[in-house]
Amino acid sequence: MPARSGNPEETPAKTCTFGNFDVDLAAGVLRKRGLRLRLSGQPFEVLRLLLERPGEIVTREEMRARLWANDTFVDFEHGLNAAVNKLRDTLGDSAEQPRYIETLPRRGYRFVAAVRPGLARPSSLRSTVTAKQIRSVAVLPLENLSRDPKQEYFADGMTEALITDLAKISALRVISRTSVMRYKGALKPLAETARELNVDAVVEGSVLRVGDRVRITAQLIHAPSDTHVWGESYERDIRDVLALQSEVAQAIAVGIRVQVTPRERKRLQQARRVDPRAHEAYLLGRFFWNKRTTQSLSKCHEYFQQAIQTDPEYALAYAGVADAYVVLGAAPYERVPPLEAMPKARAAAQKALNIDQTLGEAHATLAFISWLFDHNWEAAEQGFRRALELNPGYATAHQWYAAFCGHQGRVDEALAGAERARERDPLSLQINTAVAQAFYFARDYDRAAKQCLRTLELDPTFPTARLFLALTYLRKGMLVEALAEAEKEAAFSGRSVASCGCIGGCYAALGRRREAIEMVGELQELSQRNHVSPYVISWIYAGLGDKENAMAYLEQAYEGRSTYLALIKMEPAWDFLRSDPRFEDLQRRVGFPP
Repeated sequence: MPARSGNPEETPAKTCTFGNFDVDLAAGVLRKRGLRLRLSGQPFEVLRLLLERPGEIVTREEMRARLWANDTFVDFEHGLNAAVNKLRDTLGDSAEQPRYIETLPRRGYRFVAAVRPGLARPSSLRSTVTAKQIRSVAVLPLENLSRDPKQEYFADGMTEALITDLAKISALRVISRTSVMRYKGALKPLAETARELNVDAVVEGSVLRVGDRVRITAQLIHAPSDTHVWGESYERDIRDVLALQSEVAQAIAVGIRVQVTPRERKRLQQARRVDPRAHEAYLLGRFFWNKRTTQSLSKCHEYFQQAIQTDPEYALAYAGVADAYVVLGAAPYERVPPLEAMPKARAAAQKALNIDQTLGEAHATLAFISWLFDHNWEAAEQGFRRALELNPGYATAHQWYAAFCGHQGRVDEALAGAERARERDPLSLQINTAVAQAFYFARDYDRAAKQCLRTLELDPTFPTARLFLALTYLRKGMLVEALAEAEKEAAFSGRSVASCGCIGGCYAALGRRREAIEMVGELQELSQRNHVSPYVISWIYAGLGDKENAMAYLEQAYEGRSTYLALIKMEPAWDFLRSDPRFEDLQRRVGFPP
C-alpha cells in the first residue's frame, strides 16, 4: 500500500495549506495559488517534517535521523543548511524575518505559520489532463535523498527498473535509460525536457534507502500544461523492492488511464522477494555495465556473479551476466573471442529464462546470439519477436532487430525498426548510430553521413559514430575525409581493432598500399596478445583487391565464428567477391542464399 514518507508506522497520506501555499505530502507537491513549484529532494523532505509538527521545535539531530541515513558520509551540516535555504527561497521566506520557518540557533527549526488541513485536488483536473491522451512518458533520474555518493547506483538502478517495468506496457512509449540519464542533475524546465525527449509526460521523484527500508516518492506531470496528474509515496522492506517497483509502474499506468492488457498486468505482478544483498550487487553490476568500457564490463561481471552466489534464483542477475558477455564478444569491437563469450552468454540467458520465461531482455540476448553467432536467422527472428512482445519498450531489442533486418537486405524494416528504437531512446549514441548504419547498408550514404554527424553533435568523441562516418565517406569517394575520421576514431577508442582496420582500408583506397600492408602487420602482431577478428584483416585486403588473402581471412573469421560475418551480404567491400564461388559458399554457410 502507498505510504507517506517517514517512519513505517506513519502511513496516512494528507494535504495541508499555509499562507498562499498548499501541499500534497503523499505526492511530494507544493503549489502556490494553484501553480506547482519546483521543490523536491531534501528541501521538500525538510518541509514535510516541519509540517508534521507545526509550532514544535524539530531538532537538527531529529532531522538527521529522519532524512539522512546513519552510514551516509556527507557533510550533514552543509546539506541541511542548503536544504533549508532552498526551501526558504521557494517560499519567499527569510531567516531574519521568518514568516514560515524559524531558526533556533544550535537547536533546530520550527514552522511558525498556521497550518490548515487541505482538500484533495478536484478529480476533474485529472480527467482533463488524461483526456489529452498521455501515451509517452520519460522517467527522469530519481533523486538520491541519502546524499551519499556511494548510494547513487541504487537511485540509478531504481530509475532503470521503473523504466523497464513501464516499458512492458505496449500502449505506452517509454524513453529508455540512456536518454533520461543525460538529465541527471539538470535544472531544465520540465516542459523543455519533455520537448527534447518528445514525450507527453514525465515522472520525477526520489529514492531514500535507510537500513532495510526503501521509500520511493514519484509524481507524474503532464508536461505541456505543467499539471500534476498523479503522485504517491511508497515504503517497503528492501526484500520487496521488485514488487515495489512494479506497484509504482502499475499506479502510473492507472493514473494516466493507459490500457494494460491482462498479460502485461500479470507480468507486472509476478515480482518475487529478493535477498537485499543480491539486489544491491545486481544494481552495482548494471551501474558498471552501462559504462561499457573494458574495465567496467569486467567489474559488472563480478557483481552479477556475486548476486547469483547470494541468490541463485535471481533471474535478472543471470540476464546481466549474459548482457556482459554479448557486449564483450560482438562487433564492432569483439574484445573477447566469440567462441569464448557467446556460449557463456547463452548459458546465462537460458538460465535466466529457466527461472522467468517472461524476461524480454533474455529472449533478446538469445536472439542476438542466434543471429550473430549461430547464423540461425529463423531462430533469431522468432526470438526478437518474442522479446518485443514481452517488452515492447525495450529499445535495445528494437535496435538489434533493425540491424538483423538490415543485414538481410530488408531495408524498409531496418529503417523502421531503427526509428522505433530512437523514439524510445532519442539521445542514445549507440541507437542514433544504428540509424546511420541502417542508411549505410541501404547504400543511402548521404543520409548515413548526416545521421552520423547528428550523433556526433551529441558526443564528438563517440567512436562508433566516427567509424561509420569514415566508412560512409569511403563509399562516397571522400577518401581524405574518410582517413581523417578513421584516425579520430582511433584516438577516441584507444586505437581499437576496428579503427585500425578502417585506417588500413582507407590507405588501400588511397593507393597507399605499403601503409595498408603495414597495418595488416600491426594487426597480426596485436593478435598475438589480444583478440583480433580475422574479418578486419580481410577487409583491408578487400580494399587492396586481393581476393586470395581476403577469402583466406574470411575463412579464418568463419572458423572463429566472428560476429562480423553477419555483415557480408550488405557490406559494399565484398562486392568484388560476389561472383566468386568460394564467397557464394561462405554466404550460404552464414545463412544467406547465394
